[in-house]
Amino acid sequence: MQENKIIKLTVRDVRFPTSLEQHGSDAMHTDPDYSVAYVVLETDSDAALKGYGLTFTVGRGTEIVVCAVKALSTLVVGKTLKEIVSDFRGFYRLLSSDGQMRWVGPEKGVIQLATAAILNAVWDLWARVEGKVRNKPLKTNTFECSILLKVEEQMLKEGYPAYTTSCAWLGYTDQQLTQLCSEALAQGWTKFKVKVGADLQDDIRRCSLIRKLIGPNNTLMIDANQRWDVNEAITWVTKLAEFHPLWIEEPTCPDDVLGHASISKALAPLGIGVATGEQCHNRVMFKQFLQAAALQFVQIDSCRVGSVNENLAIILMAAKFNVPVCPHAGGVGLCELVQHLILFDYISVSASLNNRMCEYVDHLHEHFESPTIIRNAHYIPPKDPGYSCEMLEESVQKHQYPDGEVWRAIEQQGKQ
Repeated sequence: MQENKIIKLTVRDVRFPTSLEQHGSDAMHTDPDYSVAYVVLETDSDAALKGYGLTFTVGRGTEIVVCAVKALSTLVVGKTLKEIVSDFRGFYRLLSSDGQMRWVGPEKGVIQLATAAILNAVWDLWARVEGKVRNKPLKTNTFECSILLKVEEQMLKEGYPAYTTSCAWLGYTDQQLTQLCSEALAQGWTKFKVKVGADLQDDIRRCSLIRKLIGPNNTLMIDANQRWDVNEAITWVTKLAEFHPLWIEEPTCPDDVLGHASISKALAPLGIGVATGEQCHNRVMFKQFLQAAALQFVQIDSCRVGSVNENLAIILMAAKFNVPVCPHAGGVGLCELVQHLILFDYISVSASLNNRMCEYVDHLHEHFESPTIIRNAHYIPPKDPGYSCEMLEESVQKHQYPDGEVWRAIEQQGKQ
């Protein structure tokens, strides 16, 4: 089956109007419409075998990523899967370092997002050909295999710890916060993240409310989504220290490695770590963050860097520096994708759940063929072959921008 050739790549702009109810709102993204550039690879297989991939966006700008995917498609169409996976490193470099397109973003920005969408589809296609789920462990010796199998069995029974961001988007009212936190507690959630950064007094009030709701023994994290400069971050988070957050996420510009290092050093006496990574463009940035002791939690993202290829390198670097991986997820399809990466980390690399958890946002999973399963606030390992990012065709058509049924209806409402 690896001899089959990729004969067509299609990409569509799919958007969900999440801004209408303030889902996903934070200090920097006040009106996000969760979206994807959705890629399908078609092969000349008699079985009409396809690979599905995506990269996450928040509305405007998705059309630019779609254009970038189309520009890269000529490097994919015409190749066999065997050609790609026999030199996967070379294929990754071909996409991310094309001699002309790299000028508009070598391993970063729109080109990197487009690369992730295509590579996610390739990994999905490869897994479907092999009939495998993408979280399976690396080949190793018999003794190590027996240990890994025990670890894998434990994960299948218990799942991987998750935390929820769904309760405390910045645009939610106190009534919504109270209702959603209460419901989450009843469902077994013990780890909660709160969006902060727009107004200090409002943050104090909201963090106080949520800490009282979840109690002193459950875990609280805060996320500023890059809102502050370095000194402002230190001052602001110090004033929120009374609520005992485990970490402050993205406190400043995601490119400022030394700024994050200064924040980490200043907050260490308060017992507050720094988490970042969802906006890190590539493995080199993660290397610098780790070398500078600028973060205490590595937040990989399944679509920001170059797909599985680059995330494996980041997971291995995090293990070398003994920093736990706590991935960013949510959006559209990010939970479906990243669950494979956390399970790979646990089964094949860390074999530890100490200080490890993965984000979960309870939005839009119903649009996928194999949606994420959460049980007792834990990710349950997926069973279907592939990378779990095939969307329901009906959902794609309804939400395709700007001509899908949902967007035509919104346009008509705006004219009334």
